[in-house]
Amino acid sequence: MSKQYLTLHTVDNAHPTDIFAIAPTKTGLLSASGSSSIRVYSTTEPEFPLTQTIQEGSKAGEAWAVSLSEDGRYLAITTHDGRINVWETPAKEKIREFETKGSFGMCIHLSIDGRFTASGHENGSIYVFNNETGRLLHSLPGLIKPIRALAFSPGCKLLAAAGDARTIALYDVTSGEQVANLSGHAAWIMSLDWNDTGEYLLTGSFDGKAKIWSIETKTCVATHSESDKTLWSVKWLPKTHRAEMFAVAGAGKSISFYREASGS
Repeated sequence: MSKQYLTLHTVDNAHPTDIFAIAPTKTGLLSASGSSSIRVYSTTEPEFPLTQTIQEGSKAGEAWAVSLSEDGRYLAITTHDGRINVWETPAKEKIREFETKGSFGMCIHLSIDGRFTASGHENGSIYVFNNETGRLLHSLPGLIKPIRALAFSPGCKLLAAAGDARTIALYDVTSGEQVANLSGHAAWIMSLDWNDTGEYLLTGSFDGKAKIWSIETKTCVATHSESDKTLWSVKWLPKTHRAEMFAVAGAGKSISFYREASGS
């Protein structure tokens, strides 16, 4: 069964350069670009106005990809030489340093409860670490090309991973078994995100297409391709009184907001 999503609003020229990452809050959307600035847009007002600009948002360092646990207690980063560092933010203390096979860490994700860290690498490797024991839980097979995006489902039952193979692999977190393969993208998959119930997965690709996948049926239920420019980041927005919404951003320098057609 397909789902319909309508373009709610597009913020043109949201940044002067490519937008590489977006992150939702309960009332806004943060966006980061190659211009080293972070901009905050309101998601509670119809025109999605700019509410704040943070200059010099980046500094030199070894961190490439970062992930923050839901409660803000843990922060995980990847490095250029394949190491994974986990920090406890209240104490500002590094509690784990995981070693991989030295391949560039392209993406990382912490489970909601902070128990697990998953990392995706340039050589196609995917690792899942247990932050409590400090041990490697799984080295996952299935994708041999660079992994550009991965994320645990809200209930931490599944891990989704995607990249240059143009497919999304779903893994059982407990067993490490690959349980599904979602195919349909014609270009590299740059970003993915679970909705808050874990029923749907949102993906964005190098050719500008955003797709929504049903986890129950393992099929694509919606595709949006208003742009042919790379989508670097796609995110579901926290569900409010309005219908389900998501945002996409990338090389077009704009941010587009979508809502489910059945909502008011």
